[in-house]
Amino acid sequence: MARRAALELALKQADLTYEEAAAAVRVVAAEAGELLRTNKSAIAQWVAGTKTPNPQTATYIAEALSRRLGRTVRPSELGLCNPSQDRPVEELGLVLGADPVDVLRRIGEADIHRRKFLTGAAYSVAAAALPLGIDQAVEYQQRAQAGHTRAGDAEIAAVRDVVEMYTRIDERHGGQHGRSAVVQYLRSDVADLCRSSFATDAQRRDALGAAACVSYLCGWKAFDAGEHGLAQRYYLQSYALTREAGDDLHGAWILRIMAHNGMDIRQPQETLALAEAALGLVHHRVDPATEALFAVTRARALAHAGRGSEAVAQLRQAQDLVLRGEEEALPFWAALWGAPRATVASHTAKTFRELRDHANAERHYALSARSRGNGGREHQRITALTLAAQGREQAAQGHLEQACTTWGHSLDMFTGVRSHRAKSEVTGIRRRLKVFDRRGIKAAADLDERARSWQAAYA
Repeated sequence: MARRAALELALKQADLTYEEAAAAVRVVAAEAGELLRTNKSAIAQWVAGTKTPNPQTATYIAEALSRRLGRTVRPSELGLCNPSQDRPVEELGLVLGADPVDVLRRIGEADIHRRKFLTGAAYSVAAAALPLGIDQAVEYQQRAQAGHTRAGDAEIAAVRDVVEMYTRIDERHGGQHGRSAVVQYLRSDVADLCRSSFATDAQRRDALGAAACVSYLCGWKAFDAGEHGLAQRYYLQSYALTREAGDDLHGAWILRIMAHNGMDIRQPQETLALAEAALGLVHHRVDPATEALFAVTRARALAHAGRGSEAVAQLRQAQDLVLRGEEEALPFWAALWGAPRATVASHTAKTFRELRDHANAERHYALSARSRGNGGREHQRITALTLAAQGREQAAQGHLEQACTTWGHSLDMFTGVRSHRAKSEVTGIRRRLKVFDRRGIKAAADLDERARSWQAAYA
């Protein structure tokens, strides 16, 4: 009876029907890379206590209700387990203030061994707000845990070289190439570097900043695999490292990616606050091209918040900044991810897409694809994704033949790319092509066969 009362009360407070609750649970599970078939009958059985969800599904239920209620809800509070069975290990990485190096070792260990409690973890809306509760002017205390190993500029440069190499591989071939190698590198070599002794405090800070870049890359790879809860944990600990290094500009960069992460998975509750905090930290403190990357993030967040006119005004500022900027002036942590003009164009397109301005979205997706070096081959994954999005905007305007041509180019670029996002885009292309085929678009059938063959090769 207690179980029935707790879960039923939470559903009433959240104003969710059983069918709506089932849909919300499926969304959370999908973000964690798991396909659930939860339906209203399953919810009814859980409420009645005639069946009990498995522990992983219970965490999805708790997260779905947490989002709806605006507060953290644990499975035990819903009567889905005893309080002693709430798995505290699931909170791994969802805190700030703990030793980020130790936390990253533990996250990396679980990631390498594909521990389901972490690889299947749900994205936490509550955790997205954690950086916003920290006084940006206060640095973390230096931790007196330096080891006996001496390290300096050469070791820090080596980490940066490795980050650059794996970022290039990631951008060209997709996030699943070299993923385990990067995670292993983080939990061993990079963690050991952070525990080394340095001749100067500046070197210690640089080492922590380099480690933050590796953690960010691990998070990006998890995101590209559709493991959003794991990605969020890497990002939070990357942010913690920048805080410990006392580098609020680099920290702002992590806030920026956390904002994009929330928008990409349609969980924009904290994204405007994150984007504004990030922009506030860098305003007039970085070169124009770098600031443009933050300004366009705020524009996109404004669009998600339903503030269209402000979003468009912010886009103009971002475009002005990037035109005045020089790519060579970008700091290391921003330069890793390609030409700022291409990035600003891509996020401008996403902003217009949110505003349902398909013509402008199409135009800026095309501009972004053209702005990538070497015909897009150096950034093959993002170019392919951009072309797929451009085709979607063409289709939304009724330009069906054009869309098929653009999607064909996208499939060319997807060759060799191993990425959950690539799989999702190709699935979406095939879904739309079925509608085209019914309308008699000749190119649709041939393109669908190409897309089917790609799925068979990269399933």
